[in-house]
This record gives sequence, structure tokens and C-alpha cells, in this order.
Amino acid sequence: MAKKLVDSIQMEVRDAQPCRKEFDFVVPADVVKSEAEKTVREIAGMVSVPGFRQGKAPVNMIKTKYDGEIREELQRKIMYAAFEMASKDEVYDIISCGIEGKPELKLDAEFKFTLGADVAPEIEVGDYKAIKVEIPKDAVTDEQVEERVKFYRTMYGNYADVEGAAQAEDMLKVSYKSDFELPEDATPAVKRQAEADNTFIWLSEPESIPGCIKALTGAEKGKEYTFDAVYPADYREAALAGKTVKYTVKVEGIQRRSVLTDEELAEKARVKSLEEFRDMLRKAMEQESETKHHNEVVEAVYKRLAEQVGDVELPPNVLQSEVSKELQKIAREVVKSEEDAETFKKELETHKAAAEKAARESLKKSFILRKIAKLENISLSQGEVDEQLNQMSRYYGYKEKEFRAMLEKNGGMDDLQLDLINAKVLSMLAESAAK
Repeated sequence: MAKKLVDSIQMEVRDAQPCRKEFDFVVPADVVKSEAEKTVREIAGMVSVPGFRQGKAPVNMIKTKYDGEIREELQRKIMYAAFEMASKDEVYDIISCGIEGKPELKLDAEFKFTLGADVAPEIEVGDYKAIKVEIPKDAVTDEQVEERVKFYRTMYGNYADVEGAAQAEDMLKVSYKSDFELPEDATPAVKRQAEADNTFIWLSEPESIPGCIKALTGAEKGKEYTFDAVYPADYREAALAGKTVKYTVKVEGIQRRSVLTDEELAEKARVKSLEEFRDMLRKAMEQESETKHHNEVVEAVYKRLAEQVGDVELPPNVLQSEVSKELQKIAREVVKSEEDAETFKKELETHKAAAEKAARESLKKSFILRKIAKLENISLSQGEVDEQLNQMSRYYGYKEKEFRAMLEKNGGMDDLQLDLINAKVLSMLAESAAK
């Protein structure tokens, strides 16, 4: 029986640095030649050459015409076999890998190449099941339920015209103009922010115009008011970010929410009585309390576990990639304008330090939980992944198929599966710690 390619390759392993291995491979010349001939026959059977039936063209013609494709396919086979050897029996927990340099493959000569790989750190997690934490669970009180009922009485209430001075939480019908000079390329949103007729302003957070709550609380119908709006540096519309704009606002009308009666609230909530609504709220609040308690236990357990494990060596390339992701996240949060971008560049080293700290903490947690998942044989079923995708696609307003394709395209599927595994491990730890 002919030997498999993977059994014909020689491999030696070197420690390049902590969490970094280099796998040196040698494919003997006779093996390269034999595999090349197989590859030529495979390609010959798939292509059509003018003047010959498919699969009947001369071998030398196939070699000449499809030299690049033959080398590419042969190298793919060899690299696949090499990775199979390196990851055999999970002796080395490979996180990422790649070919070092640009090895030259000849179809009749020995082939040498090196596979560089980041591997998971060796972590001693200790007796993680012995970690115990005691965090009291908050009970849901009658007073808290009534406070929630009071909130919904107002939230579900209808707005109605009122006389007298405007109060906090009122809705004002207004027309306003400002001294902001619109740029030529002003977006519709910026134009609406600068001037509008017969629109509405709510005297509640978040403010539609900075400072409007303070300026218009106490306002009366038919009167005009002026005030300065100071837009924050990170305002969503770059044209207004950091600007101070003077507004003149005419109040056309004032509306206030009515507070619903017991019967009206029950009807809005689609229940038979207020008592049924209270019971429904209590159950929801108890679930919220349960989730909060679970998260607090998880956080406390992991903190103890991280202290128990101590410092962890991290794979260099994986760390560098995670630092880049964290730096991009910081940039998305703080850069809202060209001015912000310049400030970000000046403070780049500070941001890099923050990104590296966050990346190290994130990777340490990930590798600790990865080790426990292996020890406990914790894995994911396809059904668990599908259920999470279904929930996320509904939450973000996508069709599940589209959301799945988007994650697969941007690499988010790996992150999703990692998050699910980590959550399962942490839930197991929390359950053990609370016994």
C-alpha cells in the first residue's frame, strides 16, 4: 500500500520564543516527484486541450501549459499535510500559523520549508472547581415593583396640550433658527439641526439641542427664547462638533404625558388587570436580578481564577493582532472629526498602551477559559451556534442568512463561537462556585 503524503514528510520542531514554534519540514525529492505526477494526472483529467479528448493530452504538454497551476496545487497538498502533522493529536495547541519566507518548489527536487506557529500558552489553572464565592442575591421588593408600575404609567401615557409653563419631560412644538453658517456640503441632518419649523423638542435626555432642557423649562406658548448650545467635541455630526451655536426658539405649543389609570395601564399592557401586570413585572424583575447575580458571581470567580493563574505568556502574533483590534476600537470611540483624528495621532502612544493592556487582559482570559474548556470537554453544538445567530439577527434587524454571511465575511463567526464557549465555561465555574 502506497504511503500517504503525511507519512512521507520529515518534521523537526524548534522553540522560537515563548508561545512560538517553528516546524521545519523536508519532503524528499522522490516524494515531490511522485506527488507532482499525481497532480499532473489530476489536472489533465479536468482540463480540455484543443485537439485532444479530455484527459488524453500528452503529459509534457500539460506540464508546460499548466505549470503554475500544478505547482500551486502541489504546494497546497504539501502544506495541508504539513499542518496535519504539526497539529496531530493536539500535541501543539496551534492558534495561528503561516509559511516563513517564500520557499521555492521544484517538481523534481527535495522541498524544504518552515511553518511558523503561535501556540497556546501552557497554563496551570489549579483547582478551579474549589473556588467559592458568596454574593447575596437582591430580592425584588413591593416598593420596586410599584416604582416600575409608576414608570410605565407615565411611559405609556398619551401626550395632550397643556397651558402654563413647560416642565421637565414635556414635549414642545417649536420653530427655531440659529446663527450657524451651513457649509456647502451640509447634510440634511445638519440643516435640520440649524433651522426647523413646526418640529418637536423633548425636555428630556438625550437632548436634541445641547442646553435646550435648561433653556426651555418654564417656557410658555407663543413666546420666543434664545440660548447658546455648546456641541460636544464628539458630536455625531462633524460639522457641529465642538461648535457654540446661538438659537432663537419660538414655542408653538406644549404637550405633557398623562398618567394612566389602572384600567388604562392594563389595557396598554394587554393584560386583564393591574395585578396581572404587577405579577408580570415582578417575574421580569426577578429574572433581571437573577441575571445580575449570575454576572456578579462570574466576575468574582474569574477574578479569583486570574489571580490564581498569575502572569501568562502570550503568543506574539496573536497579541499583535489583538492590540490592533483594540486600537481600532479606541479610534472608533474617540475620533468623530478631523480635529479628533489629529489629537488621536498626537496621543497615539498613550492609546497604544491602553490597547495593549486591554488586549493582554482579553487574551489571558480567553486562554484560561480555553484551557478549562479542554479539560472539561466543553464544546459547542451547531444548534447552539444557530440559536445565537437567530437571536442576534433579530436583535440587529437582519435576516438570519444575511447576518450569518456578514459574520463569515468579516471573521466575526470565530469571535461568536469563542464568546459562546467562554460563556459556557464561565457558567460552569459560577455554578460550581455557588454550591
